[in-house]
Amino acid sequence: MALAGASLLPLSALPAKAEVAGPYLAARSADIASDFREASHWLGLALEHDPANVTLLESLVVALTGEGEVARAVPVAERLAGLGEAAPITTTVIIAGKFAAQDYAALLSDLPAAQIGPGNLVNQLLLGWAHIGAGSMSEGIAAFDALNKAAGMELFGLYHKALALAMAGDFEGAAELMADEKNALFSTRRGTFARIEVLSQLDRFDEAKGLLDAGFGDRTDPEIATLRARLDKREALPFETVRTAQDGAAEVFHILAGLMQGEAPDSETLIQSRLSEYLRPDHTDATLLTASVLENLGRYELAVEAYDRIPAANPSYLAAQTGRVTALYQSDRKAEAVAGMTELVKAYPKYLSVHVGLGDLLRREERYGEAAAAYSRAIELLGRPEPAHWALYYSRGIAWEQAKEFGKAEPDFRKALELNPGQPEVLNYLGYSLLDRNMKIEEAIGMIEEAVRKRPRDGYIIDSLAWGLFLTGRYEEAVQHMETASLLMPVDPIVTDHLGDVYWAVGRHSEARFQWRRALSFEPTEKDANRIRRKLEVGLDQVLVEEKLPTLDARRVKK
Repeated sequence: MALAGASLLPLSALPAKAEVAGPYLAARSADIASDFREASHWLGLALEHDPANVTLLESLVVALTGEGEVARAVPVAERLAGLGEAAPITTTVIIAGKFAAQDYAALLSDLPAAQIGPGNLVNQLLLGWAHIGAGSMSEGIAAFDALNKAAGMELFGLYHKALALAMAGDFEGAAELMADEKNALFSTRRGTFARIEVLSQLDRFDEAKGLLDAGFGDRTDPEIATLRARLDKREALPFETVRTAQDGAAEVFHILAGLMQGEAPDSETLIQSRLSEYLRPDHTDATLLTASVLENLGRYELAVEAYDRIPAANPSYLAAQTGRVTALYQSDRKAEAVAGMTELVKAYPKYLSVHVGLGDLLRREERYGEAAAAYSRAIELLGRPEPAHWALYYSRGIAWEQAKEFGKAEPDFRKALELNPGQPEVLNYLGYSLLDRNMKIEEAIGMIEEAVRKRPRDGYIIDSLAWGLFLTGRYEEAVQHMETASLLMPVDPIVTDHLGDVYWAVGRHSEARFQWRRALSFEPTEKDANRIRRKLEVGLDQVLVEEKLPTLDARRVKK
């Protein structure tokens, strides 16, 4: 399969036909960039001139599947199979196509010999659902039970067996299996929802609400809020996690995608997630996973399309639109992103996450006063703050500090430390801010020293400590720490600029100028760049005089 940064279309496989070379190279470039839509376009053109080229055909299967055009990928995979080529991706797409066509007789014939996914796990799970689709629940259950004999696979067999029993209306049997606390699959968000649906069918509403509270606490996203409200009404929830054998196959590919996420290349995870969506277009969790993987691959336009497929009536709409805003921002459509999050705030004013999301976007856009206001609206929704809320006060503190409202920022930083004592990021930020304002110097250095003890390899925090020592005239002590920070962050303009200042303070002027020139090459802000250029012209001593700041001699610790 295509990988981000690597190509399934090597130059060594360049087709001999000259008219194919141009489209081939264009497809290869698109493949390297994981631009599935562009790759499928150029591969289609190349195949017009070389229709039996196996490399082009297999690459087209991957590109179409990655693009989300699985229905178009199926006949291409079948053409490959007709040429005697049966790569895993080809076989997998063909099997998915047969589930979509509900051709269970063909599936029962083909699956035993098919090679899909790791080991025999995926084959066996799909075989179980094929038997169920063909009308034999007992053989389907037997296929799931067969995984009990394979170490590490029994959890998957029991999970799908429980789903099958619940789909068939055997809620007692499903609930018994789902009560297995050792099976982590039943503790996932999707597994928990499936178990809650089953318990509600058995009128075990208190137990269902207990599961919801244990799994999600007081989170207030619309999906959980809707579920909690229905349980409060003692409403029997229809079992919708798996409704048909085709849904069961979709669940297999979704679980496989979840297992692969973070462990396999994103493009391979995407293939499984796309297959899950193909078999069950309303599989919201698969769509959200697809969109997330597309963001990782930098295909933001496809991620936005995926998020937009989740309708407004769906309880996951807020999660989807929040993801959409992130994808828009990452694709440099920043104004659209801010506007989108602003609309979500209007539509969901009682949800903490939208106010925090808007605050984060505004802060990144350097609209600090507006960001602080958004965070304030989130804080108003808190009621009594809990330890987990420290980050919200920290974020508002940063916004106030950047808005030059330190009198409002410091109480927020201290509130964050009250909620999460010793939090190193807050200690560092507050300590550095105090130093920068020549306030509470000893307390500030103490904060930063505590942060360094907790994060001894964090270059930013070590830089803060060295800078605090510099500001208090302890130049020789500052050198060692600043050199350590520079080793940890060798291309950071601020750290490099600070290293130059410290070298200047101890008389190492040539080394100072060298570091300032390096800092300029690392693209500092225009304000910092102008100050560095001035230091290169007249030296640090003169710049301090011009800025009416304490001189190096005035700061120096007297021995």
